Amino acid sequence: MSDLHQRSATELLALYHTGAASPVDVARDVIAQIERCEPQLCATWAFDPDGALAMARESEKRWIAARAGGAPARALDGVPVTIKDNITTKGVPTPLGTAVTDLVPATEDAPPAARLREAGAVFVTKTTMPDYGMLSSGLSSFHKLARNPWDTSKNPGGSSAGAGAAAAAGYGPLHIGTDIGGSIRLPASWCGVVGVKPSLGRVPIKPPYAGRCAGPMTRSVTDAALMMATLSLPDARDTMSLPYQALDWSQVIDSATDDDVAQTLVWALRGQRVGLLMDAGWGTPVTDEVATAVRAAAAAFERAGAIVEPMQPFSTRAMAEGMDRFWRMRSWLDFSALPPERQAKMLPYIADWVRGGAHLSGADVFTGYSQMAALRDAAVAASAPYDFVLSPVSPDVAFPAELASPLNDPAQPFEHIAYTLPYNMSEQPAVTVNCGWSSGGLPIGLQIITKRHDDLGALRIARAFELIRGEQRAWPMG
Repeated sequence: MSDLHQRSATELLALYHTGAASPVDVARDVIAQIERCEPQLCATWAFDPDGALAMARESEKRWIAARAGGAPARALDGVPVTIKDNITTKGVPTPLGTAVTDLVPATEDAPPAARLREAGAVFVTKTTMPDYGMLSSGLSSFHKLARNPWDTSKNPGGSSAGAGAAAAAGYGPLHIGTDIGGSIRLPASWCGVVGVKPSLGRVPIKPPYAGRCAGPMTRSVTDAALMMATLSLPDARDTMSLPYQALDWSQVIDSATDDDVAQTLVWALRGQRVGLLMDAGWGTPVTDEVATAVRAAAAAFERAGAIVEPMQPFSTRAMAEGMDRFWRMRSWLDFSALPPERQAKMLPYIADWVRGGAHLSGADVFTGYSQMAALRDAAVAASAPYDFVLSPVSPDVAFPAELASPLNDPAQPFEHIAYTLPYNMSEQPAVTVNCGWSSGGLPIGLQIITKRHDDLGALRIARAFELIRGEQRAWPMG
């Protein structure tokens, strides 16, 4: 088979079960795809073909034993996965996207990597990110400039830049990113893939802090649900994690091959009350192309029997600017503690943004911090009347690759995250699914938001949308 790198995780597991393909075959094909595409995309860090093949051979032994009636294979046995730079993997340095970091091999797997390793996934490569994850861009002082597979003159987004590009380009089926203001959903939108920002604490992570989540980036909702079944397993190292729930992720996974289950997901949309948020209340205005695509998605939900209502903006510029001040001060304290020679290695855009925190007062910072709670309360209250909410992910499509952000202005760093940031603060699950293309052929993402902790519901709705949306285009780069 010459297209194994394009196969979904569910397809690969079925092939392994029958012996029609082996994890080693798949690992070799994924490695070959990465080697073909990386000169253009620059999405990887610590690419390890030998390590991947070694893991694949161990998986192949387990599958042979399982087919012979031995111990069952593991949940993701032999499925290739990429892991974002800032999720530590034992024995590999964690540069955090910046030349400032000392490259010391990690002593343990972070919780998401530990769960994937236990599930038998094959670690192929880490993926790139911008300095400290502070940009919605593939620009970094450490990594090469990451690019978008749909148009290599464009940005893949960030901070899960390499993960978004890798998913779209077929570097295997499963990829994991992190998100504190849109860092999974923005690259997923701009690269045309599925991105899942879970409820805070649904996927254990280390270190945990307000708004930070890890989640899947895949080509389908089905694969994202399969990945969530593993990533959401408990880990006591995350002191902010939710109590573990054995959610029935198969409600989404089975829909890939079961017409009855798929139809049930679509039927469940009937009578659902849906909020459509087209005005975030601040930030860059939505372009006509993005608005048209998102409204078309809402119309598809209406045809399926949902009741779509316009939703009023609930977030404010004061909320965004307050959080900007808090985050600048937090970053300034870290930055100012570095010796000058290390400060000089930081991406200039980020350094300029950080220096904006140097003269903030205690009142400025405390008031800014309080805006996290203000935004959380506003988002939860605004969502309460609806079964789920639809919105754009970004006000525009992917921007030029060389820019640090759409406006490329550290004085206005958050204008493009007005639709994503609220749901980090509110702790609500939010899933991104492609809903159309620009006139230039760039993907446009739809954001689906459900109530706090209803991660399975968000994926059920996202899978239903996959079933009712229009025909999709072929993936880029073969």
